[in-house]
Amino acid sequence: MSHIRVVPEMHLILDPTTGVIAEEREDVVEYSLDAVSTQLDELDKIVTDMMNQLEPKAPLLSMFPGRENASYNAGIVTNAFYGAVIGFVIAFLLLAIMAVGEVATRLMQGGA
Repeated sequence: MSHIRVVPEMHLILDPTTGVIAEEREDVVEYSLDAVSTQLDELDKIVTDMMNQLEPKAPLLSMFPGRENASYNAGIVTNAFYGAVIGFVIAFLLLAIMAVGEVATRLMQGGA
């Protein structure tokens, strides 16, 4: 907690965060939280990075510049690939069913 000594002879201090002038007292213990504030700022960056991982177009903390859309583009390519593979499998199964039906039809016509 930082403060400014306004009138040292009268033991008056100013708290810049609130703008209050108060009397400096001997029975109050002051502790600086600047080190904790620095650690909290670092943790805040990490938390923001974790939240940005949920959005594909957001920049990440350790990402090179200009690669904000990498996850988005990779998702599009991956989904297109899986869609093509599933489409080819369904098309192959339909062709196989049609071929088996054609063979069955020819056998029924030839056998009768």
